[in-house]
Amino acid sequence: MLKIAIVGLPNVGKSTLFNALTNGDALAANYPFATIDPNTGIVAIPDERLEVLAKLYRTDKITPATIEFVDVAGLVAGASKGEGLGNKFLAHIRQCDAICHVVRAFSDDRVQRADGTVTIDPKSDIEVINTELALADVATIENHLPKLQKEAKANPKLMPRVALLRSVQSQLLAGKVPTEFHSFSPAELHQQLDSLDLLTAKPVIYLFNVEETDLTNQARQAELRQLASQATGQPLDRLTAVFVCAELESEIRSLSPVEASELMADYGVTESSLDQLAGVAYHTLGLQSFLTAGAKEVRAWTINRGWTAPQAAGVIHTDFERGFIAAQVVSYHDLVELGSESAARSAGKIRTEGKTYIMQPDDVVEFRFNVSK
Repeated sequence: MLKIAIVGLPNVGKSTLFNALTNGDALAANYPFATIDPNTGIVAIPDERLEVLAKLYRTDKITPATIEFVDVAGLVAGASKGEGLGNKFLAHIRQCDAICHVVRAFSDDRVQRADGTVTIDPKSDIEVINTELALADVATIENHLPKLQKEAKANPKLMPRVALLRSVQSQLLAGKVPTEFHSFSPAELHQQLDSLDLLTAKPVIYLFNVEETDLTNQARQAELRQLASQATGQPLDRLTAVFVCAELESEIRSLSPVEASELMADYGVTESSLDQLAGVAYHTLGLQSFLTAGAKEVRAWTINRGWTAPQAAGVIHTDFERGFIAAQVVSYHDLVELGSESAARSAGKIRTEGKTYIMQPDDVVEFRFNVSK
């Protein structure tokens, strides 16, 4: 399951956003560390295709793909050294696949920053969090390098990993995002870093908590993207940013679907925060979904882009991958247009794919397998 850590300085709207995303009741208060232990919530990823298939197959059981959100307590300067329970909070982030960094970009004199002021300074806020994550990683590398260097003396094949960790450490100390982080896939990078769960190696989604009027203010959004680029040293084309008004999302949460849609339309918003986050998270992590459908259930499954049919089958059950024979595949759009599996088959739209088939996002699949006892 995809797991995303919601992080940021105290009082930037993390818990308000978390409640809106998960329909939960995490403590949202105007003082640091309102969240001591992380709140977690598992949320269904909106997917209108499932409702359509459920009607087509006449089933009431719909199982969407899910995301687990973890609301990590507000980090502060010095978190890497244990300030504000920092070490505990950083450990929670290590267990996640990606980071959603909530940045305050709204004005409200009632809501204080961790330093007691009410000023807005997105660039500084981003720098504080990134510095703490970098310093924590530097400490992790310093603790791990001696052991790896010793192993490399006996096994010279490990020397490239030693060199990589030294390079990453040097760049982090210089306040830069290591260039190596963009040279590998997440799985490859994890291996190259000797399985260290470095915080700065995790994909980051910058979520700016803006005022309602800025939800459609392109100039303000461009300005915030530029500030994030300056704070991270990353080019704009490598930054992932979304713009949400947590207060509005909190209000939407209490409305019926029709009322929520009408309110969002009033502000020129077409997607909820959950829709936005799910979309960018899938893109950032290189994920996609495929569908299975039948009289018993329709379901969405999350896989990595580029996976083969047997790998996708293994997400359902390891036996499906081990005993994979073939996959019966039809495009969701073809299936819906033709109205049934039998019509799709008669039209030649259902095809048989083998072990080398690369899964596509709109595939509706039935796997054939056989596992010998």
